[in-house]
Amino acid sequence: MLKKTLAPSVLATSIALAFSTPAMAYEAGDILLRVGTATVAPEKTSDDIDQIAGQAVEANDNTQLGISGTYMITDQLGVEVLGATPFSHDIEAKAGTLGAEGAAIGEIKHLPPTISAQYYPMDKNSKLQPYVGAGLNITVFFDEETGAGAEGLGYDELSLDNSVGLAVQAGVDYAFDEKMFVNASVMYAKIGTEATLSDSTGTAPDLTVNYDLDPLVYRVNFGYKF
Repeated sequence: MLKKTLAPSVLATSIALAFSTPAMAYEAGDILLRVGTATVAPEKTSDDIDQIAGQAVEANDNTQLGISGTYMITDQLGVEVLGATPFSHDIEAKAGTLGAEGAAIGEIKHLPPTISAQYYPMDKNSKLQPYVGAGLNITVFFDEETGAGAEGLGYDELSLDNSVGLAVQAGVDYAFDEKMFVNASVMYAKIGTEATLSDSTGTAPDLTVNYDLDPLVYRVNFGYKF
């Protein structure tokens, strides 16, 4: 009889403890560190190359290590700075003058540091903390290299203009305890550039193309509150 009475009591106590685990309170002065994967998925097709009607290029997706820090100004407002290891994208031709579909035009790297204001609408003690944000993205391109397809046409230099544009995001944190949490988010960044293929000997005329990369950036992170 004692066992029958005790079992429901133990079960009820266990459930109560599970739901009474201290939530992670977001308060003014807190610093939220998020580290994990960041995948940049750009728009797949550029504008037509200025000098070749109907010919465009495309860039592939890339995943790198992403890291961000958010400083909570109030219990519900924070400022985030986002960085990552350099992203690398292959630039390929759409079928046409520059070669067959997928011909290698070049490879580029970039860093897209972003600063955003974030709003957390839930009560500060909620274990689930969704948020939205908006801010400014600065994308710096470097290590541009021409590919076999471009070199076959006589081009040996590739350059891309840097970009400054708006960024918006939405995400959610879920707390394990008072310090640790997991996070998932998506960001849209306005990134536009002009890419130029040139021949250092001056034999082949420059080719230029405007490319609104405008990527979605997907992140999955582990987080820690300081």
